[in-house]
Amino acid sequence: MLQRNTISDAAARLKAAMHDRTAVIGIVGLGYVGIPLALTAAKAGFTVIGFDIDAPRVDQINQGRSFIKHISSEIISEAVDSGKFQATADFARLNEPDAILICVPTPLTKHREPDLSYVENTARAIAPRLRKGQLIVLESTTYPGTTDEVLKPIFEATGLKSGEDFFLAFSPEREDPGNPDFGTSTIPKVVGGDGPEALAVADALYGQLVVKTVPVSSAATAEAVKLTENIFRAVNIALVNELKVVFAAMGIDVWEVIDAAKTKPFGFMPFYPGPGLGGHCIPIDPFYLTWKAREYDIATRFIELAGQINTRMPYYVVNKLAEAVDRSGKAFTGSKILMLGIAYKKNVDDMRESPSLKLIELIEARGAHVDYFDPYIPVIPTTREHAELAGRRSVALDAKTLAAYDAVLIATDHDNVDYKLVVEHAKVVVDTRNACAKAGIPEGQVIKA
Repeated sequence: MLQRNTISDAAARLKAAMHDRTAVIGIVGLGYVGIPLALTAAKAGFTVIGFDIDAPRVDQINQGRSFIKHISSEIISEAVDSGKFQATADFARLNEPDAILICVPTPLTKHREPDLSYVENTARAIAPRLRKGQLIVLESTTYPGTTDEVLKPIFEATGLKSGEDFFLAFSPEREDPGNPDFGTSTIPKVVGGDGPEALAVADALYGQLVVKTVPVSSAATAEAVKLTENIFRAVNIALVNELKVVFAAMGIDVWEVIDAAKTKPFGFMPFYPGPGLGGHCIPIDPFYLTWKAREYDIATRFIELAGQINTRMPYYVVNKLAEAVDRSGKAFTGSKILMLGIAYKKNVDDMRESPSLKLIELIEARGAHVDYFDPYIPVIPTTREHAELAGRRSVALDAKTLAAYDAVLIATDHDNVDYKLVVEHAKVVVDTRNACAKAGIPEGQVIKA
């Protein structure tokens, strides 16, 4: 065990290595969070080792080829060719980095409870290689207490002690895939540590990577910050989704209402409705807190209500679609539907938790058939919840294709879709994103849902 002055010396040495960029950084999980973080660290001058259990992905990265639309192969190739970044599936090398950043998924189980299996398996892979003086940081979104209650016991079972032999911290990812205005290095980073030395070391690392760090009093506080950010969005999206339903019944366009309301220079922040929540954060994170709150015998009624509203939106959309098809003189059962967009948001190739998958399931359960067009997702990959859709391919988008379907459902508002072409040649258009209005198409030619 390192004595207090020894751990302080170790912290000082590691902080110095962070400042002069001689520390080796390990990143576990090379996905939408891990890859941008690795590239940012390599660009800052650190030597970076990326770990992933997906061997083909590791090979692809080491060949300088990207698998994410908004990250170019040139950027990956440049980092690899510089010698600053390499990927590996060999977890025996986890003893090499001075800092290990964990960026693995934290999904929900079928019962909407936290699934920390990826985090726990990563911790168990690190533990046998954990050495004195290392910094371990969890970036995966989770409930308050995970760093202290889940990671720390696994690491301390080795005989090493957090705050005495190694440093443990939490710093939530804040990635927004496809956002042209904010990337990893330009987004402030919240940092919480298990003790002052851990906080200081983690802060020293991220201080070299991002525009600003935001130190907080504990890892649990940092975990709570991330959940708060995403619950704020989930609740406000639920509000406008509910307003959409109410205003539609009154013959009022909710998008027009929001655009007018946001002209107020104070006291209002615009959120927009949609066909349901998507992405790895907003549909999932609120349930991490509601699950943890039950441990304290606290009911999170407001958050759970928002979740219920958002998860019902695909049902509302399908009902509107069915009504539109029926009014056109075609029975919904047996109809052919073309869905525009399978990604969870526009201009990305990310379909994690995409509401489009639920929409396909609901539409086909009512006897209709769905094809899709998405310029960024040519083939639907295997997913946890919708494995039966794997292998479906995007169709072409042209006048002949559009005319062959009984209705077109706009589920994702990609910018590079010709919505005027869609409206001109489709029999019925149902728009869940207000994409047609934004393209200058007059009211009355599209049904909003």
